[in-house]
Amino acid sequence: MKDINMKVVIMAAGEGTRMRSALPKVLHQAAGRTLVEWVAEAAAAVTDKPVLVYGNGGDAILEKFKDRFEYALQAQRLGTGHAVMAAAEHIKGSDYTIVLAGDMPLVRPETIRRLADEALAADCDCMLLTASPEKTPAYGRIVRDEAGRICRIVEDKDATPAQKLIKELNISFYCFKTPALLEALAQLKPENAQHEYYLTDCIQVLYDAGKEVRSIDIGDMRECMGVNTRVQLAEAEAALRARINEKLMLAGVSMIDPANTYIGAEVEVGQDTLIYPGVILEGKTRIGQGCILYQGSRICDSIIGDNTTVENSVLLQSELGSHTQVGPNAYLRPGSKVGSYCRIGDFVETKNAEIGDGTKVSHLTYVGDARLGEDINIGCGVVFVNYDGQQKNITTVGDGAFIGCNTNLISPVNVADGAYIAAGTTVTRDVPAEALVIGRSRQMVKEGWAKGRYHIKRKK
Repeated sequence: MKDINMKVVIMAAGEGTRMRSALPKVLHQAAGRTLVEWVAEAAAAVTDKPVLVYGNGGDAILEKFKDRFEYALQAQRLGTGHAVMAAAEHIKGSDYTIVLAGDMPLVRPETIRRLADEALAADCDCMLLTASPEKTPAYGRIVRDEAGRICRIVEDKDATPAQKLIKELNISFYCFKTPALLEALAQLKPENAQHEYYLTDCIQVLYDAGKEVRSIDIGDMRECMGVNTRVQLAEAEAALRARINEKLMLAGVSMIDPANTYIGAEVEVGQDTLIYPGVILEGKTRIGQGCILYQGSRICDSIIGDNTTVENSVLLQSELGSHTQVGPNAYLRPGSKVGSYCRIGDFVETKNAEIGDGTKVSHLTYVGDARLGEDINIGCGVVFVNYDGQQKNITTVGDGAFIGCNTNLISPVNVADGAYIAAGTTVTRDVPAEALVIGRSRQMVKEGWAKGRYHIKRKK
């Protein structure tokens, strides 16, 4: 196929009114990618840069994908044939053109490769993907002549009762010889129930011109499932997640309940990692080997080293080293970088914080805009007070320091190596190495002062 100039046209101009959304249909997501990105991944089997035909919502599409596609505007939506007409300038000069629907995210790259290979091997003017299921949905019917040659496709809305009995269905995946396609498009007329230019009418045009049209069976009917409603979107999501999870499990990842494990398409997980139900892994997250991800955790665009445990916690654009424990109920916000052999405990929140190896932040603490060294102990209820009302400031804590419970570190402040901050201290100035800092008021005891005050009698 190296010497073959092959183009792919993805039709993505439909309004998607049944989605009941202001967002263009093809920008809705399933398993971490937009619908059209799944189709583009399949198209990548034969081309580097598909032609995307778009309509309303074009600004959002162009902003989302930028130079990933070539773009063709279908200003008026007058049918699938009209959509391919809009891309005519992009496909001129190519040898073959594959046409795909942008709302069929389950199509596989190997299916598109097979379609192209079969078209080239047969040297036909058009190769169709078809299916012959027992239960026939409302798809176009493949009509053949007495010799068994494909002579036309009849859309379900235009089919006669006899034609609706035909079992062989059009799947809407095509591979045309480009010159034949362009000739056929020029002859299309909107003479149908929808008053549209049907791409499927190109088949009869080719047949009448003595051109050859062939078909191959798709094998898995699920690949041609279109998404037109939120219900179908959920069905596609479930099917894609099942594929992702199966691939990971075959690569050595354990999932207690795959049906309730939500992993995006770009996520990588190392072998021997155990994932509990209800875990959500999103974006470009990378999980190391031998990790345990307990139920209720959400991890997005984050990196986790080997043998690390995360329990019922949220990690966003963060990094964890190896042999580290996080949670339960920790919240690592963007910019958090935690080393190896660390502990980030329950109800700890971090943001734009670098935490060195072996440091423990066990519970009920906020670490924001901080640079922490190694082997530090952060007590309960410590607050890194990083905002002065105008800007965020940085606090640094050196190796081996001890920060007692209920300490406030008023940034910008530096706590040097080995310093010891007593519980209840508010630190406003730099602390020297190995110093002890006590910044709380002296305790006063007035004996008998409370006698007779605030006494509440028990009701009988």
